[in-house]
Amino acid sequence: MQSEEAIKQNVYDHEKASAGVKYSTFILVAFALMAVALIYVWSHIHMTELEYRVAREISIKEKLLDDQRKLKVEQATLKSPQRIEAIATEKLGMSYPERDQVIILK
Repeated sequence: MQSEEAIKQNVYDHEKASAGVKYSTFILVAFALMAVALIYVWSHIHMTELEYRVAREISIKEKLLDDQRKLKVEQATLKSPQRIEAIATEKLGMSYPERDQVIILK
C-alpha cells in the first residue's frame, strides 16, 4: 500500500514539475512575442516620423526653389540694359558722349 502511495506521490510530483515547465515556457514565449510586437510598433512609429520629416524637408526645398526662381527673375530685371540706361539718364544725369568726347586708343 505504501508503495502505491509512493508511486502516486511520485506521479503527482512529476506532473507538478512538468506543469511548472509548461508555465515557464508559456511565459517565455509570451515575453518573446511581446518583445517582437513592441519592436514592430516602435519601428512603425519611427518610420512614420521619418516620413513626416521627409515631407517637411521636401516642402522646404520646394519653397527655396520658388524663392530662387523669383530671385533669378528679379536679378534679370535689375540687370536689364534698358533699366540701367534709364537710371543713368534720369537719376545720374548722364548722356551719350559727343563725337569730340570719344578718344580711341590703339
